[in-house]
Amino acid sequence: MTKLKLALAAAAVTSAALLGGALAFQYIGGLHPCEMCHWQRWPHIAALVFAAGGGLALAQEKPGVARIAAVLAGLALLVTAAIGLFHVGVEQDWWEGPTACSVIGGGGSVEDIFATVMAAPVIRCDETAWSLAGISMAGYNAIISFLMGGLVLWLSTTRKK
Repeated sequence: MTKLKLALAAAAVTSAALLGGALAFQYIGGLHPCEMCHWQRWPHIAALVFAAGGGLALAQEKPGVARIAAVLAGLALLVTAAIGLFHVGVEQDWWEGPTACSVIGGGGSVEDIFATVMAAPVIRCDETAWSLAGISMAGYNAIISFLMGGLVLWLSTTRKK
């Protein structure tokens, strides 16, 4: 397996695993995500799209396009790592998090919006919903995404000598 294929596979597997884990905690474990948890998911989705696009480019024998896709996937992993680190800081009271109220999936009439707001669970970004060995889900996302994002960038930018 070439470094480029490995970079694309690493980005895809990392983002799929972390996103799948977050969804499992939400839908199986009943741990509803806060606003910042949702923020961390979007770069994982982007990394999956870039990795898939890079794989398609490799299949069409366009290694330059695949390399760009791999770099973008690696950068997406670093973005979610940064958001995760910011979230950890909010959980640990190192700094203040978002102060605005947000509702996912609001819309429609005033009555519909009100019903959505009243039915939505109140999930605070500054409270740790789950941790293992003193590290929260946001912390694990930050650590894993930072390490794998760095690996993906390194693999996608180094060439054989």
